[in-house]
Amino acid sequence: MVPLGAGLSSDPRTRYVEGDFFALAAHPELGFHTESPGARFHAVLLDIDHTPQHWLNPRHGAFYTVEGLQTLRRHLHPGGVFAMWSDESPDEAFSSRLREVFVRVEAIVVSFPNPIRGGESTGTVYVAVSGR
Repeated sequence: MVPLGAGLSSDPRTRYVEGDFFALAAHPELGFHTESPGARFHAVLLDIDHTPQHWLNPRHGAFYTVEGLQTLRRHLHPGGVFAMWSDESPDEAFSSRLREVFVRVEAIVVSFPNPIRGGESTGTVYVAVSGR
């Protein structure tokens, strides 16, 4: 359903896991890889909640704290990337929390054609790189 979906889906480095992302993210000792508990990843890409402040479920809020982001970082290899879509302009408070946890953080504004609303829409992709 996304422009790069077919390529991502067929890439052998891509792994899709069905489950509660937030529950899995909270337990790096178990991790996202059911056959290899505690496995680390080069990238974790997230598009679940609307924004770091507007969640689909109040239980998700703990993930967006410094502590929740530190726990997520434990799922990544050194130099690994956490990237997250947000449906709003960059949130400086969230970027600040990311900078407390990751060595490099960017909030990139992305414009795209929106066939549902018509015209162009914008969102933000947060990209955070873990330390070595």
